[in-house]
Amino acid sequence: MLEQLKKLSKDLSNTFSAKNIIELLSVFFAENFGTGSIDIYVFDETTNNLRDFEKNWLYIEEICTKQTIQDLYRHYELLKNTTYTEDKNILYYGLYKGDRPIGLIKFDVSYIETDNLIEFLNTASYFISLKVQNIILSEKMQKNVDFHDSMKNIAKIIETQYELNYIVPIIGEMIDKFISNHLIYIFLRNEETSDYTLVWPNSCRDEKIQGLLNVLTPNSDCIMTADKKIGLFPLVTEGKLIGCIVAKSTDGKLNEKEVEYIEQLTNQAATTIDRANVYAEILKHATLDALTGFYNRRQLEERIKQEVSGAKRKNKPLCAIMTDIDFFKQVNDTYGHAIGDIVLKTVSMVIKSQLRDYDIAGRYGGEEFTILLPYTNINDAKMVAERLRASIAKKTIDISKVVPDSPHKNINVTISLGVHQLSKDDNEVDLLQKADEALYRAKGNGRNKVVVYGL
Repeated sequence: MLEQLKKLSKDLSNTFSAKNIIELLSVFFAENFGTGSIDIYVFDETTNNLRDFEKNWLYIEEICTKQTIQDLYRHYELLKNTTYTEDKNILYYGLYKGDRPIGLIKFDVSYIETDNLIEFLNTASYFISLKVQNIILSEKMQKNVDFHDSMKNIAKIIETQYELNYIVPIIGEMIDKFISNHLIYIFLRNEETSDYTLVWPNSCRDEKIQGLLNVLTPNSDCIMTADKKIGLFPLVTEGKLIGCIVAKSTDGKLNEKEVEYIEQLTNQAATTIDRANVYAEILKHATLDALTGFYNRRQLEERIKQEVSGAKRKNKPLCAIMTDIDFFKQVNDTYGHAIGDIVLKTVSMVIKSQLRDYDIAGRYGGEEFTILLPYTNINDAKMVAERLRASIAKKTIDISKVVPDSPHKNINVTISLGVHQLSKDDNEVDLLQKADEALYRAKGNGRNKVVVYGL
């Protein structure tokens, strides 16, 4: 399913009209799930009508029979309490902004079972909904043709990227293009602490702006200072305040046209940033082991291929460490699997704290971990392994909250480690296999040891 999600997300990012989205979705779902025709209907709050997404804001009465209209409205109302409904070989799946339905997708499912389709839509509907919202926002901005064209061109760049570090500067530069005689700042808000962090540009010397940010709420509209020289434009998505775009005039006041530009760009930016966060969350769960936060086995194997290829191409050293927790089965048998999970989390946390930013750690399976050390020779890798071994050995793990009846409130564990440096003739399989052989020698020699392959 992950590959299908990636393909759909990529294809949607390269689609910029309602008609093309419908065509894309029709082909995609027909090829992958055997569906028939597909239609999307969106609720227009201005007219309080459902509209055909493909028909460019035509009222639904102009394109549907009376019975069809009644069916659509009936299912749209049902989708306020459930994510999908089925009726007479038709599947209606809701499109949402937060918990609020904004429309629905209508599938012809005459010849298929819908279980797999519904499971896929549970995740894919987020992409589709965000894309639909993006298209609607774009349509609303056609008052100014030059502005709209520039938005579309830059949005094409933004929507092929998923990293905020890449997206935010593009948004800042986009606003600068139209508001060139003012200073523009982009702040993102930490939901837990409510603090704001300046993410574009590098500095803001106006202390007054930081104070103004504290008055914002998720319900705030644009806030202007009395002299109209500073405007705060909240970034709000799904009822959450995720940040703010600030414009500060260096020459006179912010005029109505500039305010209109920034408001529209803020809406686009909020949707884009939220989309990046949603994708990052999905990708994180798809590539990381949920318990330890390390790469999962599949992603780890991909990273190993990349690192081995890079090390050979650049003629740089690369070392691998294979490690597992000594007597881990005994921990599970004695204290239960809940304590086993705590041990795995603790060991992974200690390992992570001892590695560099560019080192790579993955859960190879069970209690076994793999660590890749780029640009590291065997002597330095052995030192890292010894440091990991010693750090784990002295770490005390508190189990009292999980098993309060246990006579032991704290436990300690140790790890064994095998180390190998990639040689000229090794491939990615050899790298791990030789490190694993060294690991088993360490376990056979009494555990809580580091062994280098070949020594």
